[in-house]
Amino acid sequence: MKDLFDTEKTRASTWFRQLRDDIVAAFEGLEDSHGTGPFAKMAPGRFEVTETRRHSDDGSDAGGGLMSVMRGGRVFEKVGVNVSTVYGELGAAAQKAMAARGVPGMDSDPRFWASGISLVAHMQNPHCPAVHMNTRMFWTPHAWWFGGGSDLNPCIEYDEDTAHFHATQKAHLDPHGTQLYPELKAWADEYFFVPHRGRARGVGGIFMDDRNTGDWEADLALTQDIGRAFLPAYVPLVEKRRVQDFTEADKDTQLVHRGLYAEYNLVYDRGTKFGLATGHDANAVLMSLPPLAKWV
Repeated sequence: MKDLFDTEKTRASTWFRQLRDDIVAAFEGLEDSHGTGPFAKMAPGRFEVTETRRHSDDGSDAGGGLMSVMRGGRVFEKVGVNVSTVYGELGAAAQKAMAARGVPGMDSDPRFWASGISLVAHMQNPHCPAVHMNTRMFWTPHAWWFGGGSDLNPCIEYDEDTAHFHATQKAHLDPHGTQLYPELKAWADEYFFVPHRGRARGVGGIFMDDRNTGDWEADLALTQDIGRAFLPAYVPLVEKRRVQDFTEADKDTQLVHRGLYAEYNLVYDRGTKFGLATGHDANAVLMSLPPLAKWV
């Protein structure tokens, strides 16, 4: 297979950075907007931005990115929006994992390049749903693919919110083929299932991995539209729910649901495992964990 040129890698990483900038601006805009909710009198939150670096085993530079985290805002109790571009050689465990997924050439040339954006938001108001989103591109000398999606994780479910989130995803996917939305929805339902609890992590969304149709432009365009769907799918839900009053029982429900989220990310999530196995900044990898959680 022909290797991708540096221009394709640059286009992908530039897109992920632009998406990050758009989301950060939108989320800070939510913090600035005046509402009548329980947290309206608090100071608006702002992202703290930290540069992350990855180093190879020999200490040489292996890329990095930006970790952007907001804590204790009016709307977001904790939200992280990370973007990174890393490269180098995969270690033995990562090579084995990639080979098991069918990636060719791991035994002869373990070089890799990966870029992507990852977002997790945990909300102040328990009526506001938590959310996860990521899109990414992975390259080796013998293969490349895109992956990602977004899924909604409310602790208090509203059918109309779930319908809006899914309808927006579908509208962005349909131009790429009407078969895609049901395929990626089913994939998300399977991927974000918590086996030891016998239930889904949330109300689903869309998810894909190993996306390589042989048409890099088409696969990039699909990945971009998955990213573009996120803000219109999610922001209206936050704007609607942030003003609702809640009880101590509602907050308790939120904290228990966060425990489920933490269990999934620590036990099953492929991105968490890959990030830690390849030496990426541990704080950035574990950014997805909620600030507070409880178990019954």
